[in-house]
Amino acid sequence: MYMKESSLLNLSLLHPFEDVRILDLGWNRFSGLFDAVEGNKSLRRLRKLEILFLDLNEFNSSIFPFLNAATSLTKLSLKANNMDGPVPVKELRDLTNLEVLDMSWNRFNDSIPVQGICKLKNLQELDLTGNKLVGHFPLCLTNLTRLRVLDLSSNQLTGSIPSSLSNLESLEYLSLLDNNFEGFFSFGSLTKLSMLRVFKIQLVPIVSESSWRPKFQLSVIELRSCNLAKIPNFLLYQKDLRHVDLSNNRIAEKFPSWLLANNSKLEALLLQNNSFESLQLPKSTHNLLFLDLSMNEFSNLFPHNIGQILPHLQYMNISNNDFEGKLPASLGNMKSMEHLDISHNGFHGNLPDSFVKGCYSISVLKLSHNKLSGQVFPEPANFTDILVLSMDNNLFTGKGVIPSWIGEFQHLSMLLLSNNLLEGEIPISLFNLSYLGLLDLSANMLSGDIPPHVNSERRVVLLLHDNNFSKGIPDTLLLNVSILDMRNNRLSGNIPEFINTQNISILLLRGNNFTGRIPHQLCGLSNIHLLDLANNGFSGSIPSCLSNISFGSGKEDTSNDFDFVYGIFNGLTTISPSLGHRGNDVGAYFRSLVVLEQFSMDYLASFLTKIEFPTKHRYDSYMGGNLLELCGLDLSQNKLSGEIPVEIGGDLLKLHALNLSHNYLSGEIPRSFSGLKTVESLDLSFNRLHGEIPPQLSELSSLGVFKVSYNNLSGVIPQGGHLSTFDANSYLGNPFLCGKPTNKSCNSNNIQEPDDEVEDDEYTIDMVSFYWSLAAAYVTILLGVIASLSFDSPWSRAWFNLVDAFLRKDKRRRLRFGGNMTWQINPHQHYR
Repeated sequence: MYMKESSLLNLSLLHPFEDVRILDLGWNRFSGLFDAVEGNKSLRRLRKLEILFLDLNEFNSSIFPFLNAATSLTKLSLKANNMDGPVPVKELRDLTNLEVLDMSWNRFNDSIPVQGICKLKNLQELDLTGNKLVGHFPLCLTNLTRLRVLDLSSNQLTGSIPSSLSNLESLEYLSLLDNNFEGFFSFGSLTKLSMLRVFKIQLVPIVSESSWRPKFQLSVIELRSCNLAKIPNFLLYQKDLRHVDLSNNRIAEKFPSWLLANNSKLEALLLQNNSFESLQLPKSTHNLLFLDLSMNEFSNLFPHNIGQILPHLQYMNISNNDFEGKLPASLGNMKSMEHLDISHNGFHGNLPDSFVKGCYSISVLKLSHNKLSGQVFPEPANFTDILVLSMDNNLFTGKGVIPSWIGEFQHLSMLLLSNNLLEGEIPISLFNLSYLGLLDLSANMLSGDIPPHVNSERRVVLLLHDNNFSKGIPDTLLLNVSILDMRNNRLSGNIPEFINTQNISILLLRGNNFTGRIPHQLCGLSNIHLLDLANNGFSGSIPSCLSNISFGSGKEDTSNDFDFVYGIFNGLTTISPSLGHRGNDVGAYFRSLVVLEQFSMDYLASFLTKIEFPTKHRYDSYMGGNLLELCGLDLSQNKLSGEIPVEIGGDLLKLHALNLSHNYLSGEIPRSFSGLKTVESLDLSFNRLHGEIPPQLSELSSLGVFKVSYNNLSGVIPQGGHLSTFDANSYLGNPFLCGKPTNKSCNSNNIQEPDDEVEDDEYTIDMVSFYWSLAAAYVTILLGVIASLSFDSPWSRAWFNLVDAFLRKDKRRRLRFGGNMTWQINPHQHYR
């Protein structure tokens, strides 16, 4: 039974079951215990209680006084509750019969209570994973000689790992992952642990003796981020390995094919982020399921027989290497492949037909950042279960090559085809994918009509920038779209009066040919926090109702995180501490010391949506949390006129970037801009603003870029706050400004006010003067050349001889071709 709401558990209801031996109250939402009659002594009534499961509830440390009365307990599991503070010492000390204690995945944040736990002499399994425990490794734990399982991973323990671990001769499972241990670790401290089958350590440099041969035969070894320069020599003598993780070291060796040859039961080999090179596979077939070779230094051709040697692979990641050549046809033999990542290599050529038709179990396929070419898929692919298809940054070409049958992949959630050479229209079937979350077709040569709306059940990120779309945007397109990026196309006309805009959070239309006024309907984009309309032909005034857009300050829906993470879970036989049955003893449980069970490896296909937005005079990319928090408005490089609405400064409290530059805006800088407390970039340059710079702008403490250059501003430049940090470039082209950082004094006799009557004619007068000057210079140069040729000089005679030679040559050509000749200029021909 699972409780929908948290509640207290009345222990008196259990009193009729005095002979109960096993009590499982896990997976509920109990938040506390009570007994109105017997109080904390309640559990004493259950005299035969041996095993108590309280996992995955909402208990806090207040239940320990009740547990103190259950002195018959041998196994206690408190995994994944809301316990915090120090581990209670007194209550634990009285549970002297405990053999198994699991307090993992809580929030205990003190040092390990040596006075309590170290007195539990019968303890065989101790699991404190996933807390916030601090301090050193308690030496007294090495006196618990019956311990078989010790898991202290994912805490904040410091100091060195004691060599007295060798006292724990019964130990079979030891995990010290993800702590802050210092110093070095020597395998010598494991010499006496002949029963050890699982060893996990991380972030501790390891000293490995080349001649050392342990007594144990490991099934699982994880040596992550241990500064290893080579594979520990003792692994040559291990014959029963199932799971090997040597990731994030600096091992520079050839691929260890001997690990496969020596361990026929090996199922997971994780070597990512090292310096391995030269991938040589074993000669015989192996049953390996998981292989991660990403971020190494493999180069040359990928083994052509990979599909014959490792036909049972379910997960393979070889990304971020230097493999080259064509993809081997033997990939089609991997019928169980679910996750394949070959991105960021140098593969070229077409996709093998055997692969497209044979890998029918594929769920995540990442081919991006290679040199693959030809059609996206020459024939229909047999990827019926695919979730993620990433083929971006390749050389796929052709007109109309996005196959419409991709829309038949019912489970497809992410499709990335950006940065190829694709032409033609978007198949409407792509917009009908029921679970579509991300569609990236940017940086191609696509054109034609944009389908009217996306029929996905999810909110969609739609990236279509840098293409050749020239027709309008359908007014229904924003119905299920959270991000629409149509930058740098050839869209023209007016922005449509969008309907159903409550889901859109980011709208980017920069670099098109839109004209007319900015429609008031955009003011209804209640959830927008990035709006980029720059580099178009918009005219008229800035709508004051843009202040109605919250830009992060209202109650907009914050459920959009724009990022996509998909987990692929697969069963893998390995070893971990687990509860199990006691052989033939019906009705009794015991804590199995180390058992083989199905271990789930969660391989994530993670894509962070990347959006470019100009701030601080840079065109930066934002993703993840930075994208969520960025709020900006860019109306630059248009033909907007009139005054800046005062409402923009007063109401857009969470704006980080505001760019109104390169327009025809007039009037004064609104004093209400002082309300833009979070603004980091404010650009008002290249307009027709006049008046003084409001001194209130010095209150903008987050300001990193401030541009008011090339306006008609006057008066003293305010100082104080961040305004005093900007140099003279922020104020160029305003001849009537004075004071620091300019060199112009603010002496009252030298200060002139601009003439507003001629302000609008300044550009016309300058252009007329420019054209007259250009004509005069042209005439002067031409007369000078003619006058020079009229004098008898060596270079004038050479000029006339050259002209005569050209005329004679032209006459001979006319005679040869019958007097008719057409001159054609070939821009690719070079003349001497």
